[in-house]
Amino acid sequence: MKRIKHIILFSLLISTLNSCKIQYGFTQPSSIEADTFQVNSFENTALLIEPGLTRDFKLALENLVQDQTNYTLVNNNGDLIFEGEITDYRISPTTSTSSNTAAQNRLNISVRVRFFNTNNEEDDVEQTFTFFYDYAATAQLTGTLKTTAHEEIFDRLTQDIINATLAKW
Repeated sequence: MKRIKHIILFSLLISTLNSCKIQYGFTQPSSIEADTFQVNSFENTALLIEPGLTRDFKLALENLVQDQTNYTLVNNNGDLIFEGEITDYRISPTTSTSSNTAAQNRLNISVRVRFFNTNNEEDDVEQTFTFFYDYAATAQLTGTLKTTAHEEIFDRLTQDIINATLAKW
């Protein structure tokens, strides 16, 4: 009898885990019929220009689409096209100390994205996405800190872009 209870509990546990995996797993959206995608260069129109930012953002978006879908990356004539501009790259103080100096700074990056589905114009999207990274005011945004900040911001921005364009969340 005790063995049967263990088998039933184990079966319920496996069923629960499998249903969660299916429920929360990301698969290629069935409503978007396409085979290929392309990511055009994102021009940096922000007042503060960070060298290499446009290339890094383009690569981050390409990598995420490839990781989360079955679409094939092409250089031109893609079924799905991502393009846009980096519209804001700004560092500003967010909190202050009792002596009126900055205790923490924030890097904000905003990207305007235009998404085109050449097979179905109803799927087209134009939207601005923004995210930030906070760091100590005593630190300089250089080297590994800048790399970490860019990666964390790009992770969030690109996932938000995928959600709005391909997953339609």
